[in-house]
Amino acid sequence: MDAHHALHLALGIFGNATALFLFLAPPLNTFKRIVESKSTEQFSGIPYVMTFLDCLLSAWYGLPFVSEHNILVSTINGTGAGIEIIYVLIFIFYAGNEEKTRILELFTFVLSVFGFVVFGSLFALNGHGRKLFCGLAATIFSIIMYGSHLSNMRMVIKTKSVEFMPFVLSLFVFLSGTSWFVFGLLGKDPFVAVVLVQVPNGFACALGTIQLILYTIYRNRGEPPQPSTTADVEQGEAPALEKPSKSPN
Repeated sequence: MDAHHALHLALGIFGNATALFLFLAPPLNTFKRIVESKSTEQFSGIPYVMTFLDCLLSAWYGLPFVSEHNILVSTINGTGAGIEIIYVLIFIFYAGNEEKTRILELFTFVLSVFGFVVFGSLFALNGHGRKLFCGLAATIFSIIMYGSHLSNMRMVIKTKSVEFMPFVLSLFVFLSGTSWFVFGLLGKDPFVAVVLVQVPNGFACALGTIQLILYTIYRNRGEPPQPSTTADVEQGEAPALEKPSKSPN
């Protein structure tokens, strides 16, 4: 194995590791809180459903009969799909009736999109046409998935606090996007290099950079949270109940 192939493989493995961290670390705290409180509170289940779809489409694209030499794309996204479906099912279980209905409708839509891509690529397309169709579908939903982080950035600017955008999450968005971006540059598949990898992961690299800049700007500006503030509710702590004062007779 020459140095070029060794570097390409190393970046793919590193990209898998950073992507796995993104699938596991940030949501675990969120879902631990949901299970403990037996409520989804104000959390949105949409990012998890859309990430599930993105993983399914990317894993499908990486399979040998769709595209060659992209098994690392399939392994991490297949793993991600398995993790995300657990998050989605937990969210649906604990969600209120209105939110549950909305997420179930979106989940049905996601499965319909994936089914359409799978059956369309298997029975209506072959060769380069199959690769192009599946790759474009995966690219579109990868960009949508990464775009969900924009809401966190908006919250940081609005509150002038990085409470809702952890540094580690921002760092690994940057590392994952950068490693897959370079992986695409070094790869043999020009479609993977330009469309499936470089476009969405170039976007992720830029997004992670902006998040790190925002973290640097706002990291010392947040006020320490008080026990009865909305911030504590967001962190899973119930506000202290005030004892009613006796009214003077």
